[in-house]
Amino acid sequence: MRWLAASTVVVTLFTQGVAADTFRFTAIPDENQSRLVERFSKVANYLEERLEVDVEYVPVKSYGATVTAFRNDQVQLAWFGGLSGVQARRLVPGSEAVAQGSEDAEFQSYFIAHRSTGLERAEELPEAIEGMSLTFGSRTSTSGRLMPEHFLRQRFGEAPNELFSRVGFSGDHSRTIALVEAGTWDLGAVNFSVWEAAVADGRVDTDKVEVIWASPPYPDYNWTLRGDVDARFGEGFSEKVRTALLEMDDPELLASFPRKNFIPAHNDLYAPIEDVAEELGLLR
Repeated sequence: MRWLAASTVVVTLFTQGVAADTFRFTAIPDENQSRLVERFSKVANYLEERLEVDVEYVPVKSYGATVTAFRNDQVQLAWFGGLSGVQARRLVPGSEAVAQGSEDAEFQSYFIAHRSTGLERAEELPEAIEGMSLTFGSRTSTSGRLMPEHFLRQRFGEAPNELFSRVGFSGDHSRTIALVEAGTWDLGAVNFSVWEAAVADGRVDTDKVEVIWASPPYPDYNWTLRGDVDARFGEGFSEKVRTALLEMDDPELLASFPRKNFIPAHNDLYAPIEDVAEELGLLR
């Protein structure tokens, strides 16, 4: 197993030409780079053993770069969010969502707030958030921007920049948590699983920041595979990949996502995400 040190390396490698028997995958950068490398280097080892080919994890620096790498065949498999998966499958006809975490069928976003706001957890987004500052995660994050914006518009009938005094984009969920905890932003929208894992690991000071609202469920993360892998790696390879993902049962490996297990997925499951993205003008 190998992993590439930076997304810029990918372009160079593929310009120069790389042996076709190396299977590459990437993942949206929803946490800091060191945690991502730790998580997905283990996955690369597992896939290499199951698929019996060389496997590389290719880290990238943005959600958009993940989609670009998939479109350009710099990677053949990607761990996408709901929106980035929809974007990638539109750009690469024949690609398929093949697996999702059991939690991803009913994913959630959390709105978090600095204690100084005086906000407490509620059944609906409180009217008191109007005029405060809010940071999303990445601009194309499903759980850190797309669905939170959808729920805000649904609740208040206004765009975020009309509702809040300031609106920003932190880049990833870990950064959102850190910025709200520091008081840089009053509010943040985050992936519920990143928040809960950070709390469990003691990486959040809950005396300074807390969850004030949990969204309704929606479909989110997915493993998406290019449709041309059988032609490149041999007949039946796509099914081997699907099976390897669905049979991943090492608790330590699954905890790095974190997911309890992976279950079958297909493109139609993400139609609700596609509809919201169309509504907000986030699809090319």
